[in-house]
Amino acid sequence: METKLKRSLCILVCVMVTLCTLSAMADSKKLNINTASKQQLTTLKYVGDALADRMIEFRKSTPFTKIEDIMKVKGIGTKVFEANKDQICVNDN
Repeated sequence: METKLKRSLCILVCVMVTLCTLSAMADSKKLNINTASKQQLTTLKYVGDALADRMIEFRKSTPFTKIEDIMKVKGIGTKVFEANKDQICVNDN
């Protein structure tokens, strides 16, 4: 009985650690819109060369402080933001 309890606790701890790790790994795969290259920016949904250029020009004078700031760039509205909000970040935590 004690062996089954230890095994169950071990599995529970492993699952919890895995879940915490997955969250951290997901954040590390996000694209930092303050440092991304033009080529990287164009991998975002609905972002082509022109929008990538505008994003780069915008961040030169005003770095993005939150992901919603991307909508301050001419041509980027709610549709583009919503399509990409889970793939972008503004810093490299």
